[in-house]
Amino acid sequence: MPHSPAEPQANSLWGGRFARGPDAIMQEINASIGFDKRLWRQDIEGSKAHARMLAAQGIITEADRDAILAGLDDIANEIARGAFAFSEAREDIHLNIEAALAERIGEAGRRLHTARSRNDQVALDLRLWVRDAIDQLDAQLQALLRALLDQAERYAASPMPGFTHLQIAQPITFGHHLLAYVEMMARDRARFADCRARLNESPLGAAALAGTSFPIDRHATAAALGFARPMANSLDAVSSRDFALEFLAAAAICAAHLSRLAEEIVIWASAPFRFIRLSDAFTTGSSIMPQKRNPDAAELVRAKTGRINGNLLALLTVMKGLPLAYAKDMQEDKEPVFDTADTLALCLAATEGMVRDLEADEAAMRRWAGEGFATATDLADWLVRALGLPFRDAHHVTGRLVALAEAKGCGLADLSLDDLRSVEPRITADVYSVLSVEASIASRTSYGGTAPANVRAQIAAWRERLG
Repeated sequence: MPHSPAEPQANSLWGGRFARGPDAIMQEINASIGFDKRLWRQDIEGSKAHARMLAAQGIITEADRDAILAGLDDIANEIARGAFAFSEAREDIHLNIEAALAERIGEAGRRLHTARSRNDQVALDLRLWVRDAIDQLDAQLQALLRALLDQAERYAASPMPGFTHLQIAQPITFGHHLLAYVEMMARDRARFADCRARLNESPLGAAALAGTSFPIDRHATAAALGFARPMANSLDAVSSRDFALEFLAAAAICAAHLSRLAEEIVIWASAPFRFIRLSDAFTTGSSIMPQKRNPDAAELVRAKTGRINGNLLALLTVMKGLPLAYAKDMQEDKEPVFDTADTLALCLAATEGMVRDLEADEAAMRRWAGEGFATATDLADWLVRALGLPFRDAHHVTGRLVALAEAKGCGLADLSLDDLRSVEPRITADVYSVLSVEASIASRTSYGGTAPANVRAQIAAWRERLG
């Protein structure tokens, strides 16, 4: 005889951890305490500001305020010690703390939620958390910038091949190459700073969606929590997560920059390049090939970019079709944000470590810097300056000389003057002054160029900016 729907043990849908039936499923899908307990500091900070404001406005008594503040301090100390028992039955961090507060101080604890909703409470907590995360990531970015500057200064005049299409193009210095990442990651800092400035408005007091009839002072709570101002629209305050999306987007761009540097570290450390060497601190050995040193830290930084990109796409997808105001879908905002902040922090730490750890093989870089007729552009520029040729004509002459050198199996600087004059009779011996790697690099004195003097000037300017 078939079981009725009321017998969950007979329905495979309710198997395993859902054996208790629909109640277990609803609790599992509805509860967020497993991940949003990370918001406990921000939740308590916001509750304290709210309680102080309620008392200042005469909405609760000073005695209730004092009891609430003391109770919240006790709960904070307990959570910090790892002694607080979080309950999935209480769904989220807000109800866990509020219920614990009421158990400890009684009726005063139940007055804390006056003139607010979990909707504005969670929006507040996440804004505070993202703001803190940005401050921590900014400190890490500054540390990485300083590591890059230290190595750029060390190798300010060390030649290496510059590439386009991963083909040797022109000689540059290793210091100049590293400064490119200084520029990129400085823009990452700026993006996070912009994000921080935009999110720095307080949703507290918007309540569920329409505001409240209590005479609250939203400017006071905003100021107490370090916000520039309260958010101007209650619907927007509880339902917008663009601040989280902007954070994830800035993190994804930063991760892309870290991934590009990681890819170059992998290439530079490989044969036949061998431009750099990483110590055992940031490499691993092979289980079967004892001679290998694998750049695993760089490879993992490169890989984790996909994870950060996925988090951005996940939240964009969650938010794309939500009507105003709050919907439970928005519970899915936290895990992508938390995971991205954690992952990016780890990638920044690993990248700073690798940058400080790497040792450049200057001889190998110098050897490759002159390969592939890398000073051909310098020859073309000389033909323009010394002989007055239009650049397109100089480009053509240089191409013929490259072909001649290729046929002879030598570099441009190894062609004899007669060889050079066989293509362009007006060439003089002065041309050899621009055909060496060092001369090429030293000549690139335009603003932003690779000349060692430029590199050192940029390093000094960045050090002054960073303080």
